[in-house]
Amino acid sequence: MLQNFESIISKYQHSFSSVIEFNQQIEKIVELDFTKNNFELNHDIFNDIELFSTYISNKLQQSNAKFGMGGYLEYREFYGRSNLFDGEETSSPRRLHLGTDIWGEVNTKVFTPLPATIHSFAFNHHNGDYGATIILKHQLDDLTFFTLYGHLALKNIQHIQVGQSIQKGEHFAHFGAASENGNWPPHLHFQIILDLEGKFGDYPGVCSIEEKTKYSLNCPNPEFILQLEQFI
Repeated sequence: MLQNFESIISKYQHSFSSVIEFNQQIEKIVELDFTKNNFELNHDIFNDIELFSTYISNKLQQSNAKFGMGGYLEYREFYGRSNLFDGEETSSPRRLHLGTDIWGEVNTKVFTPLPATIHSFAFNHHNGDYGATIILKHQLDDLTFFTLYGHLALKNIQHIQVGQSIQKGEHFAHFGAASENGNWPPHLHFQIILDLEGKFGDYPGVCSIEEKTKYSLNCPNPEFILQLEQFI
């Protein structure tokens, strides 16, 4: 399934629209590191939304960047801030990130990169969760797949319907504030999903180390669609 995805996506990559408004001529994207190798971060920052938000804002300002980006298959200790990511009896805690995060300002506009229909949406309001979430369904040739947009503004899910069509490049969402995005600094969690496994309005965005193979095969690198790493 992953091989078919990569083959078909490569045919259409040149035609995708950007998920965010970004002018490569005058704006910058900086890579942000949330692994244990980043000694600037500690639990005091992670566990205080104001300190965490200030840290992100300062990193962007220091680099004169509009956005911070990264995180696919990144092992992040900060998920320990919420019991949502506690492990089951048979596995370690969930710490491996399955999407790409794009960090920026509240109300930053989000666009669909290719034609879509709304598969599902939900307000996943547990501390540390996605908050307002939209999942889009896409069809390219014989390939059906999904993109998940997490940490959105609550207003974005109040007047939409399952099955609603969204055109390529259409503005359909915004980065949400901490009060509506699961208690995180403003950002977009973008994730590709090949098989939703029957889920509606939600899908794991973080897994345990033991689950890495399973989930990395079902959730390909978001860069296949985002195509933003070239600007870091």
